[in-house]
Amino acid sequence: MDILLIGGLWLDGTAWDEVTPALEALGHRPRPVVLPGQGDGNSSATLDEQVAAVLAAVDATAERPLLVAHSAACSLGWMAADARPERVAGLALIGGFPHEDGHPYADFFEMRDGAMHFPGWGPFEGADSADLDDELRRRFETDAVPVPEGVARGVVRLSDERRYKVPVVVVCPEFTPEQARAWIAAGDVPELAKAERVEFADLDSGHWPMFSKPAELARLIGKLAADH
Repeated sequence: MDILLIGGLWLDGTAWDEVTPALEALGHRPRPVVLPGQGDGNSSATLDEQVAAVLAAVDATAERPLLVAHSAACSLGWMAADARPERVAGLALIGGFPHEDGHPYADFFEMRDGAMHFPGWGPFEGADSADLDDELRRRFETDAVPVPEGVARGVVRLSDERRYKVPVVVVCPEFTPEQARAWIAAGDVPELAKAERVEFADLDSGHWPMFSKPAELARLIGKLAADH
């Protein structure tokens, strides 16, 4: 199956380097999506350009792909499902949830020189980063790509209610499926509250399993792809 991998903030396509070989060994066709502004040197990229890149990747597949979106990019994956509901086989959301229409994409930290730089580990201490050793942390910091302001402060746009028919799997790394269900039931994730098919998959890791648990993540994604 075609699997499109969409990295979250500060990640470029190399974030999936240890995941893709394992997926290929399972018989799938994984493809990390190169997001404008996150690995291509385009410091003036916009959220619309990132959405266009994901849609181009969807359109380039011969069959309906499984979209795998990480963290803030869960909104990006959801926007792609909104734009191509008939072309997406399913959407796996790793460690994040999609925003609703009109919500800022990822305006979480201060901007400096037109970009949102990785803020250091302080905001992510605890369950988010507990499974990252010193070497992985140094690697992350070295490779972190500042997110262009036009991406981080872009606005989520949704228009096609057929997105609610796209099957969704919430992959729960630093939180539990029970917590995710409670957040959705409480109205904290209105988009998924309206989705017709939402399942949950537990993954014992921190927020960045592509670095700390790549084999386990690949097996989980491979199973989801087989199910779809």
